[in-house]
Amino acid sequence: MFSKVYSSAVIGVDGATISVEADVSDGLPMFTMVGYLSSSVKEAGERVRTALKNSGFHMPPKRITINLSPANIRKDGSGFDLAIAVSILLSLGITPAINMEEILIIGELSLNGTIKAVNGILPMVYHGFNHGMKRCIVPYDNVEEASLVKGLSVVGVKELKEVVNFLLGMDECVFEAYSREDLVVRKDTEYKMDFSEIKGQDTLKRGMEIAAAGFHNVLMTGAAGAGKSMIAKRLPTIMPSLSFEESIEVTKIYSISGLLEDTSVLMNKRPFR
Repeated sequence: MFSKVYSSAVIGVDGATISVEADVSDGLPMFTMVGYLSSSVKEAGERVRTALKNSGFHMPPKRITINLSPANIRKDGSGFDLAIAVSILLSLGITPAINMEEILIIGELSLNGTIKAVNGILPMVYHGFNHGMKRCIVPYDNVEEASLVKGLSVVGVKELKEVVNFLLGMDECVFEAYSREDLVVRKDTEYKMDFSEIKGQDTLKRGMEIAAAGFHNVLMTGAAGAGKSMIAKRLPTIMPSLSFEESIEVTKIYSISGLLEDTSVLMNKRPFR
């Protein structure tokens, strides 16, 4: 029996929708995965089979083929585990053949069936929402980050059994996304330094103010210790606040890098590098 669910991958700083297709048929028992996969994704086969067994689901001796498409995109990371497990359960008829077209599934599986958090949830969920997804199933520890996307229902799960119960309609563990009004309160806006602290350098300060007002580029030259880096670090403090779309872009980068310490905060400080 054939089934298909949707997951997501991170390409650069953006997400990309990945179709996870499963086919379970008679034949020599084996578990085959195709679709331009990295080593971490190929290892998902063993994680998924063991997690299904330890979660109480019987795996019959069948020929199981998993395809992650499109095949021209390299798949990396462990976030496909949960989608692969759900697609197998659908093919085996353990979960009902419901419409999965508008549900995004992301998560890493432990061998005992628990679901671990993954990096880059925000760009993946944000891309899915922009491409018609209405609901996403994510690890419980990623719920707040995924909920930064307004208009998307977020389902937080801790183990594989909860996903099955949710698909069977037995468990409604839904977290509604925060509104933009809530996000204003949760923005990170405090800077540790300020442009007003600069003493002297009147010509350079005037140039930096003009650059900030018009979003122009600036090239500073001078001897070491003249204050170039000191002034550059303080430039973001006189620039306008990030728009919601810009905040999403910055937060996506922090999410992919694993630097998002508070997953419920939408980054609103212009970063300095």
